[in-house]
Amino acid sequence: QVQLVESGGGVVQPGGSLRLSCQASGFTLDRHAVGWFRQTPGKEREGISCSGGDTLNTHPSVKGRFTFSRDTAKNAVYLQMNNLKPEDTAVYFCATVPSGCGGRFQGYFWGQGTQVTVSS
Repeated sequence: QVQLVESGGGVVQPGGSLRLSCQASGFTLDRHAVGWFRQTPGKEREGISCSGGDTLNTHPSVKGRFTFSRDTAKNAVYLQMNNLKPEDTAVYFCATVPSGCGGRFQGYFWGQGTQVTVSS
């Protein structure tokens, strides 16, 4: 079965950290540009970090706090999130990005999402 499954979300206090995972099955994730996106109620889904080829694109709002990484052997990508803020609260998704990571990258094949809540 071809799918992406996110995990690692939860509730964390401001200043805390979480590591999100995006596990692929049924296809080789390393052959694709992959993006992390997030969405809050009433807002459009926004791309926050994308990696493909030699391109790493990170949204200014998370630069210096969030880090994208890949594990080819595990067929997975990760998003390490440090110094979390209440405004980072959202559902986080991973997706393949067939058009590449330049500019305002767009997801194509999506996971189901994982909730991140930053609250004291």
